[in-house]
Amino acid sequence: VLSFIIFICYIASSAASFMMAPLLEFLLALFLFFAYASKLNEKFKGLYWPLSDFLRCVTAAIIYFAISIAAVSRYSDGASKAAGVFGFIATIVYAIDFYITFNDLVTFLKQGTSSPPEGCKSD
Repeated sequence: VLSFIIFICYIASSAASFMMAPLLEFLLALFLFFAYASKLNEKFKGLYWPLSDFLRCVTAAIIYFAISIAAVSRYSDGASKAAGVFGFIATIVYAIDFYITFNDLVTFLKQGTSSPPEGCKSD
């Protein structure tokens, strides 16, 4: 939801060049949501789904932090400032998700098995 709000704010602002990052992140999050909802993670065992979610969270947090700093510091219109503030909030949300997913990955690696950890989003 935050990615979609940020995308809308960037469309309405003079910083429209930043709109591609929230759009791609929104579509990727939507894809992973539907993949988990339709149990694609159980059908495709070759891909470790929490790792893909982990990488998405890391890249999203870094990208949102960078474009939020640029939007707040360079542009003076209200929509750019709002997109920057929502971007900082999204950075915090993705960092929390990154931390939770990282703990799942560490638990999985300590187990030494090929089954996903108990607290995965696939459950």
